[in-house]
Amino acid sequence: MSDKAAKDGANDGGAEKKSKGKLGLILVGVGMLVLGGGGAAFALVATGMLGGHANKQEDNRPQLIRKGETDPYAPKQEGGEADAAASDVEGDGGDPYRTAYYTFSDDFTSNLKDSDSMIQLSLACSTRYDGRVLQWLKKHELAIRSSMLAILADTPENDVYTIDGKTRLQKRMTDAINRVLIQKEGFGGVDNVYFRNFIIQ
Repeated sequence: MSDKAAKDGANDGGAEKKSKGKLGLILVGVGMLVLGGGGAAFALVATGMLGGHANKQEDNRPQLIRKGETDPYAPKQEGGEADAAASDVEGDGGDPYRTAYYTFSDDFTSNLKDSDSMIQLSLACSTRYDGRVLQWLKKHELAIRSSMLAILADTPENDVYTIDGKTRLQKRMTDAINRVLIQKEGFGGVDNVYFRNFIIQ
């Protein structure tokens, strides 16, 4: 074999080795992309960003109930039927959400702050959220009652004679009820407190 033929054979082998080396690098690169893409896709599915419902947490808090909608948590009457408020006729205007009321079973009686006067109240409160809030009000009425009595005992006598003072008292009571519900159930939902009876002696 001549030197030229040997050189040509060596060049062909070198070129062939270079092509195989490049092909190997390309295959390794493609493999890494496939594995990386698969890993990224798995991560997206695992976090719920891809594939919809994987590991998606459901919002299980009380929901606002629109007028005319059925409340799936409406309190049952003694006969087993849903509360009559669920079948009330709603007006077209005003607040788009249904308002439900809870009446506390007993009156609240307390001394006023730095005074010999006493106050006696009958209270109700309202919510636009589903019936779970009403159930929780009943369930935690004892804790709420304790909080209401503390607020009344800390109310100056001058506040109970003015509209502004009564409005402040309503706000403090609403906030206190929501604090109890948040502490006990993780959600408040009470919109306002109403005085059904208001007697100062």
